Amino acid sequence: MALLGCSVSLSRLILDYPTLTGQAIRYAVAAVILAVVRRGLLRPTRAELGRLLLLAATGMAGFNVCLLAALRHADAAMVGTIVGAAPLGIAVAGPLLRRSRPAPRLVAASAVVVAGAALVHGGGHADRIGLLAALGAFVGEVCFSLVAASVLPRLGSVGVTTWACAFSVPLLLVPAIPLGELGRMRLPTVPEAATLAYLAVVLTVLVFLLWYGGIARLGVERAGMLVGLLPVTTLISAAVQDIDLPSPAQAAGVLVVALGLAAGLGSAARARNPLRRADDGRVVRHRLAAVARRQGDQRAAADLDHQVGEA
Repeated sequence: MALLGCSVSLSRLILDYPTLTGQAIRYAVAAVILAVVRRGLLRPTRAELGRLLLLAATGMAGFNVCLLAALRHADAAMVGTIVGAAPLGIAVAGPLLRRSRPAPRLVAASAVVVAGAALVHGGGHADRIGLLAALGAFVGEVCFSLVAASVLPRLGSVGVTTWACAFSVPLLLVPAIPLGELGRMRLPTVPEAATLAYLAVVLTVLVFLLWYGGIARLGVERAGMLVGLLPVTTLISAAVQDIDLPSPAQAAGVLVVALGLAAGLGSAARARNPLRRADDGRVVRHRLAAVARRQGDQRAAADLDHQVGEA
C-alpha cells in the first residue's frame, strides 16, 4: 500500500493514452513476467475460474477504468476520499459473505482509518460522472481483496495474480474494439511507456504479490485496513516532491489513521483468519491431491482438486 500510495500521481501521466488498451498492455506484461518466473502453476477449478474472472473484471480491469475515468471528472482529493473508505467496506462485507457477524472492534478501527483518510485528502469536487466512477473504483478496491481471499488458499498469491492478470487482458481489449480504441492506437510517448512499465512491474507484479501474501497471513479484514495507508503515503510523497509541508488538518489525519491501524492490528484485536484456520479441510484435501499426483493417480488428484475448488 505504501508503494501504491507513493505512485498515485503516476496515473495522470497516461490519461491521454487509450485507457483500455494501456491497461491491457500493463496486465499482459505482468502476466508474462509472472508466468516466466513461476512455472508449473496450478490450473484453477471451475469454481475458482469464475472467481478469478470476477476478480479480473472488478478488482483489476474495472477498478483501473473507473479510477482513470474518475480522475478526468473529479479532483484527486475526492477520488481518494471515496476509495479510501475501502477498509470499512472490507471489514463489513468480508464477514457477511462468510455468513458471520463483523467484528465490532475491526469495524470501529476501520471507521477511524477512513475518517483519518478523509482528513488527509481534505475536500474536493466532482461531477456526476466523477462521483459514479469513484464509487465504481471503491467497489473494485473492495472486490480486489474479498474475491481473491476465496482462491488464495490453493492457488497462492503468485497463481492468483498470474491468472487474474491474464484474464484481465481480453476483458479490457474486447470493449476497446467497439469504443474505437484500436483505431486510435499509437506508440506511447517516453513518459507514458515508462509509466506503463512501472505499473506492470512494480504496481502489479510486486505490489499484488505483497498484498495477497499479506491477506493470507493477516486475514482479509485486518489487511484491508492497510488501504488507509494510501492517502498517507500519497501525502508524504507529494510533500517530499513539492518541498511543501502538510497542513495541520492533514497531519492530524495521519495521526488518526495511525491510531486506527494500531487498534485494528494490535495483538488484542487479532481476529480469526479464515484463510489459515477455517480452511483446514481444504488444506488436507489439497495435500492429499499432491500425494496422489506424485503417485501417478491423476484421476484421484483431479477429484480432490475439484473438491478444494468447490469448498
